[in-house]
Amino acid sequence: MKTLALLPAIFMALSSIAQTPDTLKNWKKGGLISVNFAQASFTNWAAGGENSVSGIALLNAFSNYKKGKDIWDNSIDLAYGMLQSGTRALRKNDDKIDLSSKYGRYAFYDHWYYSALINFKSQFADGYNFPNDSVVISRFMAPGYLLGAIGLDYKPNDYFSLFLSPVTSKTTFVNDQRLADAGAFGVDKAEFDINGVKIKDGKLVRTEVGGYLRMTFKKDIMKNVNFGTKLELFNNYFENPENIDVNWEVLIGMKVNKYLSASISTQMIYDHDIPVPFERKVNGNGTGQKGAGPRLQFKEVLSIGFSYKF
Repeated sequence: MKTLALLPAIFMALSSIAQTPDTLKNWKKGGLISVNFAQASFTNWAAGGENSVSGIALLNAFSNYKKGKDIWDNSIDLAYGMLQSGTRALRKNDDKIDLSSKYGRYAFYDHWYYSALINFKSQFADGYNFPNDSVVISRFMAPGYLLGAIGLDYKPNDYFSLFLSPVTSKTTFVNDQRLADAGAFGVDKAEFDINGVKIKDGKLVRTEVGGYLRMTFKKDIMKNVNFGTKLELFNNYFENPENIDVNWEVLIGMKVNKYLSASISTQMIYDHDIPVPFERKVNGNGTGQKGAGPRLQFKEVLSIGFSYKF
């Protein structure tokens, strides 16, 4: 948890590099802190969760630099939510760490930049496949994703960016041996002999190389209404190249007054390497056949609460 507490400080330190009084004017900073009451609905969400009424805290901040031929965009997106469901103990219903930094140098023609991007994603706390709260199915750095990419960025204005990378490294971390042995999140699973004795541990790290597309848009579409979306596509060149990993996020924020706000957010994930538990009914009496496999994951959150924009 001490490491997690340092993440915002690391981000602010990175965005403050070379900020002398002469260059401070070239930086544009801002963000939003909010504490919301929310209704959440989950469908096949691999990290765990439960439909509920809950409280969620959010931090979304950016620090962007632009001068001459150089641009440098930094962002931090954190979320954590807790819920009380019936007489059950407190549990989480939202959990997100997303840090991103992208540097660009003017390339050619209008608004095209040679660019390099690094992105880190994980979560704060353990996740469960509720109502089963005895078996952990995800935790901090299980999974964790580190993506590095170089390519071209089309950035005609402050609110739109299209980043294309033909050379991208995607590293998946599963820092939990039990989950790694099961092959969770696409890592190589453990090997066992005919007696069920483990002879080789599952791998904790998996590295993929492929192509990557990242599109972002964020703008006020009318008074007091902001629309933001981010689409990420990744294709592994060497393993099942016919499959494309998809991460699509949408956020609509609405200001009621200076401190009150409402928002609707959705996130859709499809990753062929993430087995999602499911139960399929096989007869009329309600019994089912359990299994796991790649499935569309979808999350929706409707929030009303207090916010502060800076």
